[in-house]
Amino acid sequence: MNNELIELKARIGNLEVMRKRVVGLRAAHVGTFRQIDTYFNSPKGRLKLREGNDHEKAKLIYYLRANIAKPKRSQTILVAIQESEAFKTLFENLLGKKSVVDKIREIYMCEGTQIHLDTVEHLGMFIEFERPITNAKKDRLVLEKLMNRLQIEEKDLIQGSYSDLLDS
Repeated sequence: MNNELIELKARIGNLEVMRKRVVGLRAAHVGTFRQIDTYFNSPKGRLKLREGNDHEKAKLIYYLRANIAKPKRSQTILVAIQESEAFKTLFENLLGKKSVVDKIREIYMCEGTQIHLDTVEHLGMFIEFERPITNAKKDRLVLEKLMNRLQIEEKDLIQGSYSDLLDS
């Protein structure tokens, strides 16, 4: 499945405070999941295998996204993987493992935007917005308004991925 999204990620200091703000927007809680993302070396973009406790198949996720600290466009390809352990071993041998990101993710939906509250092992707490692009300019404004309503400051925005933060 191919997706084009606009997204942003920011560091947060207090998960409980942010959760109350998100719920205050009347965001619907979708669920809380543990996700383990194994990133592989990729000559272009990012490539990861996502495994979790949500009883879904593992997913291979490939995405291209600029490393900028503001709302950014992301082109994503998702592929369901039947045998994740064998697949992971194969890709580790073919490409090499870059890093492993282990997180607890709370997912909320608000006005067509998926909001993630992430607690990432070794990194801390983050909020992430993902919104399918229908009109890039309007969608960017929606994310900027959500930032303001949730009191997220530009200085807290993250440029790259969690794997980039782990590697730095």
